[in-house]
Amino acid sequence: MPRCVLVAGAGPVGLTMAAELARYRVPVRIIGQAATRTDKSKALAIWPRTLELLDRAACAGAFAASGLKSEAIAILSGKQTIARVTFDDVDSPFNYLLMIPQSETERLLEAHLGSLGGEVERGVALTGFTQSEECVTGTLRHPDGSSETFEASWLIGCDGAHSLVRQTLGMAFAGDTLPTTFLLADIHVAGLEVPETELALFWHQDGSVVFFPISPGRYRIIADIGASPLHEPTFEEVQAIVARRATGVTLSDPIWLAGFRVNERKVEDYRAGRAFLAGDAAHIHSPAGGQGMNTGMQDAFNLAWKLALVERGRAGPDLLGSYSEERSAVAERVLSESGRLTRVATVKNYLLQDLRNFVAHRILGLSAARHAMAERLSEITIGYPASSLNAGTAKGLAGPEPGERILAGPPFGAGEAPRFALLAGEDERARAMLRRHASLLEPGLRKPPDEAGIWLVRPDGYVAAVARAGDWAVIDDCLARIAAGALQAAPA
Repeated sequence: MPRCVLVAGAGPVGLTMAAELARYRVPVRIIGQAATRTDKSKALAIWPRTLELLDRAACAGAFAASGLKSEAIAILSGKQTIARVTFDDVDSPFNYLLMIPQSETERLLEAHLGSLGGEVERGVALTGFTQSEECVTGTLRHPDGSSETFEASWLIGCDGAHSLVRQTLGMAFAGDTLPTTFLLADIHVAGLEVPETELALFWHQDGSVVFFPISPGRYRIIADIGASPLHEPTFEEVQAIVARRATGVTLSDPIWLAGFRVNERKVEDYRAGRAFLAGDAAHIHSPAGGQGMNTGMQDAFNLAWKLALVERGRAGPDLLGSYSEERSAVAERVLSESGRLTRVATVKNYLLQDLRNFVAHRILGLSAARHAMAERLSEITIGYPASSLNAGTAKGLAGPEPGERILAGPPFGAGEAPRFALLAGEDERARAMLRRHASLLEPGLRKPPDEAGIWLVRPDGYVAAVARAGDWAVIDDCLARIAAGALQAAPA
């Protein structure tokens, strides 16, 4: 078999990675140790920024049609509403939180991969590997117990929190396990006095309980129970907790009950030679904010286009160094914010609980604060301001800075090599730029957000460079650096 990229792990992150590589015509194998897709709801939330990236891959419509569009988050204490944060004014074509079981997310991603000619090899486990400057070699175990030796151009570990790829690379997974135990229930709910299109977070003296809508009458419930032994809860235990913390709510027909603890851990570097880490293999954190799966899928979107350009000889290999640089910084932010949300929700001191409720009510009573919270949760504020790919500045121009997200529309060449978009006025110098960098640029021009400027947009929809109209050297130099792999050091 010719060398390809081997993706280890067939959850949402691995499936996204394989589908993006297949979309860019990079030979890829994806293996999953489990014999089948998960049948559990697991990660439920898909935020607007992830939907925007799925839209660039031409599959967001299938997700939107299959999930529940949540319009708001309500924070309550008993019958009192402390705050209500809505998503309808988020600056995105997907101004809602899509609630969809992970089982369905995996089904849709696998179907998308299949439409691109890819297929998951189920029941196949990575058992070991070594790497050289030229390739990765290792062994796979198949369902019948037979062993296969493989050779791959690159290996991407999307194999979860207990990643064999990370362990083999000897990467430290630094962090802590929080002492609090949580209960989880995928269950049917009645009597919740919050619309079925909203998340409901109840703060109570005993602890918090959150209701995540999945489908009419069906919810995911998460409740903290303090420093209790980790165990699988009974239906009666979950009902008793809910009855005390969310008055009038009754439960029935449990689908899945589980207990868990929160780990907050991260590797320092997402790459070692020809091996990469993505998703839970690189970072794990609290489910507060529902950012985990989204962060992992966005890891995949970030790495895939860079790897595709390098594999197809259109960019220098140093481009791959920007993956860890950019995504590690994002994971640091997610770890910090999700950890802070968890600690706020699980505070036990009664005086601090009263203070929390008062402050949250006052601050989130301001529309600007609610809007800011909605935008951060939606992940549209994620960017790469310190990336070594960035060039120029938008100061004095009405548009985003390098490293910021821009809604410039889907790529022209869906299914082809990843390309940058040039947002500039129509003139001969712009056309000459398209011809000079034809291997990296989309064949057509797009309208800039400000006629006085030029924007160069990456294949993942982030700005790579900005210059004033006529200052083509900034754009030319940025593309030449990417093609050569001669990236500048990120600012300190």
